[in-house]
Amino acid sequence: MAVEIIVDRNKCIGCGRCYDVCPKAPLIWKKDEDGKYYAYDVEYCHNCKFCAGRCPTKAILIKVVKPKKRKEEKRMK
Repeated sequence: MAVEIIVDRNKCIGCGRCYDVCPKAPLIWKKDEDGKYYAYDVEYCHNCKFCAGRCPTKAILIKVVKPKKRKEEKRMK
């Protein structure tokens, strides 16, 4: 399952709660030069949504991304 983690930079206060609660935090989350967190590598995210649930400003949105069909698959239908 592929996911997209969207962090609203205007809402993020850099508290680090997303990082603290994430089971894969060092692999997924990084801090930018303003001290705000962002999802660096979502490959390791397993959609637990702990980060979104812990965010006090509701700055995190997690979306499941459907894989794009390849052209060959579309032609076969």
